[in-house]
Amino acid sequence: MRKGMTYAEAGVDISKLTEHLMFKRAGFGAPLTDIGHYAGLIDLGDFALAMTTDGVGSKVLIANAIEKWDTIGIDCIAMNVNDLLAVGAEPLAFVDYLAMEKLSEGVMKQIGMGLQKGAEISNISIIGGETATLPDVIRGFDLAGTCIGWVPKDKIITGKDIQIGDIILGLPSSGIHSNGLTLARKIIEGAGHSYWDLFSPDSEKSIGEVLLTPTRIYMEVLELIKKCEVRGLAHITGGGLLKLGRITDHGFNFDRPLEAQPIFKFLQEEGDISDREMYQTFNMGMGFLAVIPEGEAGKAQKISGGKIVGEVVEKGIRVKNIKIL
Repeated sequence: MRKGMTYAEAGVDISKLTEHLMFKRAGFGAPLTDIGHYAGLIDLGDFALAMTTDGVGSKVLIANAIEKWDTIGIDCIAMNVNDLLAVGAEPLAFVDYLAMEKLSEGVMKQIGMGLQKGAEISNISIIGGETATLPDVIRGFDLAGTCIGWVPKDKIITGKDIQIGDIILGLPSSGIHSNGLTLARKIIEGAGHSYWDLFSPDSEKSIGEVLLTPTRIYMEVLELIKKCEVRGLAHITGGGLLKLGRITDHGFNFDRPLEAQPIFKFLQEEGDISDREMYQTFNMGMGFLAVIPEGEAGKAQKISGGKIVGEVVEKGIRVKNIKIL
């Protein structure tokens, strides 16, 4: 692998993933087109139905490599539920789609274990799903799902009320989550590592096991928005801190960022990746962010277990002396 590779050069160009066309229904059940960024919102009178869909991505390739599939179901639910939470919606129900090259009861059982655990953490019902055997289409398998939630229309959090001087509450990630794995895999493979190699001399886990650490599900956000004034929420996924552009045109200065887990330092050193590219690709230890007025800092930290990591500024995104945007 060429040193200094970017996420786009690894095969994922974030700028091209947002191009889409959409027909919009009129009448009851029409979309709320002027709001909603992480989840689609449907107008149902006094409340909105929120919908998300996402998958596990190339994390499934690491699960296959070390034959460990019992956590990726958590990832699938987490990626959907966290996006619902980012508009202030409470998750309700989930359906999954599992496409396989060939049926494997052992793999399906482990995936089901993860889905069950993710549902318990999220307090959602898995109300259905589909398994397809597609040997002419799929190599291995792919796992994706769709989640629905609800939110009173006057409680939808859009980011429109964010003001310069507001502070940023950072909630720790559990690691790499389910984003940036295309780049991470190319770094590891290019450096000649095996997913079975110990992550570090003092670690009992392999590189593959560390990468498979399931995505954190941020259910504490529901308590946060009930008890504090929250002006913006962001789920930090593929694209890293660039995701903040979804919620406001203002900028962000992270002068006290959360510490990134060792996996990020490992990937950066092995791939000779710039600081800027790391923060534009990975969550770097901050998996979810909330924008709150300064006066809410103490209460918000106590409720969420998070930490104040910076403030809203006029333009740009900076992490200490690193210019991200």
